[in-house]
Amino acid sequence: MSPSPRFWHQEIILNIASALRQHLRKHPAGKVAISPSDVELSPADVYQPDIYFISQERLGILNEQGPAGAPDLVVEVLSPATAKLDLGPKREVYGETGVKEMWIVDGRQKKIDIYLLEGSELKLARNVAPGDQIETPLIPGLTLDVREIFES
Repeated sequence: MSPSPRFWHQEIILNIASALRQHLRKHPAGKVAISPSDVELSPADVYQPDIYFISQERLGILNEQGPAGAPDLVVEVLSPATAKLDLGPKREVYGETGVKEMWIVDGRQKKIDIYLLEGSELKLARNVAPGDQIETPLIPGLTLDVREIFES
């Protein structure tokens, strides 16, 4: 059995997911979920992103287990055990299956790399750090202060 994620990893996930959920309660644009929740991208590719968002228009992909299809947004918080997988094969599969946006959060360096779908590939579009804000067209009106994501 692999060890559970470190405390700071879970704290970052909670900060992001809480901000997304709070915004979506006031501005219903879809649903946000946290791991563990299976995301079936294909019969051979079932992942558990740390956080994912599915737009209102695409909620039909949800079943009792989770989405059967690509979420609109996935967030992966890097940890020593999973960083290579998150940065390589998972990002590739997310792009190939239609994830529109991916945030890779590095808690140690306090930075977030934002990838956007171009064709069938998620390409680095922007790096953000404390002092910056994150906005995404996938969730209208959302503005996240990066400093708050890394608060403990």
